[in-house]
Amino acid sequence: MPARHAALVRGRPVLLVDDVMASGATLAACADCLAGHGAGPISVAVLARAVKDT
Repeated sequence: MPARHAALVRGRPVLLVDDVMASGATLAACADCLAGHGAGPISVAVLARAVKDT
């Protein structure tokens, strides 16, 4: 994240919204990045979860 954008999230709550979550890796990476730049608390809203058919 560019430094000029990090200042926008530092100390602020963030809501990540995903339409379909598969493994959750993208949401985890986004949350890690935001937390690393001082954002928090970080919440996640997912509309659907893709489940691998076994």
